[in-house]
Amino acid sequence: MSILEKYSAALRNKDETVMNELLHDDFKFTMHKSGNVLTKGDVIKWAMSGDINQDKVRIVYENDEVGIHHAFVTFNDGNVEAVMAVYKYDNGKIISLETGATPMSK
Repeated sequence: MSILEKYSAALRNKDETVMNELLHDDFKFTMHKSGNVLTKGDVIKWAMSGDINQDKVRIVYENDEVGIHHAFVTFNDGNVEAVMAVYKYDNGKIISLETGATPMSK
């Protein structure tokens, strides 16, 4: 199973243990839509809240250095976004994540 497959499954299953294993301690998540930057702890807390519900997850490309994935994400407030994500890896762990999001009709 690839890193992105494991990460998507951990989000879907709210598996904090796997999230901790996959995310590098120096992990940073840059959200270009808002300009926010989240840490490993921030992302795990958000993922465990159940607010991130992905559908039609598609791994566009992945190798030992990077992963690119697209999904439609529905948040608890009802907002839906098409999210393109670029992940960078360091020693088999996700060290950075950058996303671009397009709001979709509800």
